[in-house]
Amino acid sequence: MEITECCVVALTWVLRDTLGEELDVLDDPVEFLVGGDDLLARIEQALQGHEPGAQLSLHLEPEEAFGDYDEQLLFLEPRALFPPELEEGLTFEGSALPAGVNAEAPRDALYTVAQIYPEHVVLDGNHPLAGMALRLALQVHAVRPASEQEIERRSAGTGFFRIQPQAPGSDTLQ
Repeated sequence: MEITECCVVALTWVLRDTLGEELDVLDDPVEFLVGGDDLLARIEQALQGHEPGAQLSLHLEPEEAFGDYDEQLLFLEPRALFPPELEEGLTFEGSALPAGVNAEAPRDALYTVAQIYPEHVVLDGNHPLAGMALRLALQVHAVRPASEQEIERRSAGTGFFRIQPQAPGSDTLQ
């Protein structure tokens, strides 16, 4: 089956920065909905018309990937607003920001604790890969029609590098 809108593709990949440093490796195939919210638009465009076994190498500029780095999404907040066990690298949803945090911090963003100082915490609402050009080597393992449920929810259940809130000490991109 050829890749078209509203199909599910099983992919593996190696993601690198432009200097060749490995940022993420997906060794086991994971399913993504083409035509939904799972993949970046540039990746979906490149996949169109390919079949299982296809291998693609893509160069993604920041605007095709996770956008430019936005300094307006950095917030310096009082350390006292956060629990004592707070660690750098911890991510959490903006809707879960403690009371007293800057009202201008978007509540629909996902924040990473970038730095912790004795009196302040730096929150970063940028995607960890924002501002970076990326090189992505993809392999298509399978293609199938999407189910009605997948089309309705616009996902096969996985998002491309969607960052999920995590336990302290975990810095895995998901």
